Amino acid sequence: MPDTPPSVPDFTQWPSFPFEGDIRVKHIEDPVAEEPLRKGEGNRDCTACQAPDEAYIWVGERWRVRAMDRPTGLPMVLILESRSHLDLGDLPNLLAAELGVMTVRLERAIRSLDGVARVHVNRWGDGSAHLHMWFLARPYGQLQLRGTFLPLWDSILPPIPESRWRENLAMVAAWLAEFGGRPLAEPPRIQWQAPSSLSGPAAEPASEPDEPASVIEAAEEAPAPEDDDEEQPAPGTGSA
Repeated sequence: MPDTPPSVPDFTQWPSFPFEGDIRVKHIEDPVAEEPLRKGEGNRDCTACQAPDEAYIWVGERWRVRAMDRPTGLPMVLILESRSHLDLGDLPNLLAAELGVMTVRLERAIRSLDGVARVHVNRWGDGSAHLHMWFLARPYGQLQLRGTFLPLWDSILPPIPESRWRENLAMVAAWLAEFGGRPLAEPPRIQWQAPSSLSGPAAEPASEPDEPASVIEAAEEAPAPEDDDEEQPAPGTGSA
């Protein structure tokens, strides 16, 4: 007698759920005897430990903040990392206390940006053993994006303009630098080039980047390949 598929949960009817149409619940696989190693565990290299300061928008003595390598659908997506190779439950009291201060400080910095209503703070940690906290800005007035599905909407929405993204990065970095550390993000440069002639054809717009690396697509949160130890480049560690 075939197994009865699980019923679709009620949250699929919420206004914030990003999908519509026929949806089926996946079959739940049997638990494995041993969890796979995360990045930074065993013989797996740690992406965060190998990343230079130049890959971040702000760096301090014990903490660093980085962005995705290009704009995504939300006004801002940032990652707070400890310099030390520690996971959340491994933090000594000093870093545990500072994590609270840094979380509040970074949330305030992101919320100060134009067009940001809320900042969601998330920690998953299934892909990397190095502590990293996600900060996702919800656009003001976008009520359909409220709640737990915001990371999914980040993959669905068209990316924001790169000039606005870089300006936001520079503002957050400058805000954090008011309390110490070094800001490494710079605002976009003004294009001073004049057209060759007033009647000439308009310059072609720059080509659009590839599909943006969003929160859901970030390598740190992707499952580790079972039979392939080759490291994938982390999209979140590109220079801001």
